Amino acid sequence: MSSKLPKEPDHFQDPFGDFRNLMNDFFHKRPVKGFLQSMDEFFQLPFSNFPVQVKELDENIIITAELPGVKKEQINIDILERSINISVKNVEMVIEEDEIKNTYKKSQSTQQLSRNIYLGHVIDEKNVKASYQNGLLEIRVPKPRGKQIFITDGE
Repeated sequence: MSSKLPKEPDHFQDPFGDFRNLMNDFFHKRPVKGFLQSMDEFFQLPFSNFPVQVKELDENIIITAELPGVKKEQINIDILERSINISVKNVEMVIEEDEIKNTYKKSQSTQQLSRNIYLGHVIDEKNVKASYQNGLLEIRVPKPRGKQIFITDGE
């Protein structure tokens, strides 16, 4: 069976070959390679999404967040009417010194993670308590108390 398509000449060049080579060079040379590596490292953080547990007791709702290796100063808790937002901010500064060329390089990276826990009722922010020990953040939120109505015998 013979092909009816014309044969490509031996000297045929891919019209996108040069463009493809330029793009390949672009993504494999600095500073872009460093930027892409930084993004890869960001998404591979050891606590890229910290676990949170919510437990409801008789009088309190207890929220526990696992934050190993995080300092208390890096944690921020915000109360937003019906939800609690836990955020962790990590700022890392790297300073490189090359004494031969007397050049200095400073770089700073900031990573912020947060979780929002919706509780479904208005939170009494004055009575919310939080503690942090051994990588565990515990937030105690008092449950709202409604008025209890007693039922009488129809008289």
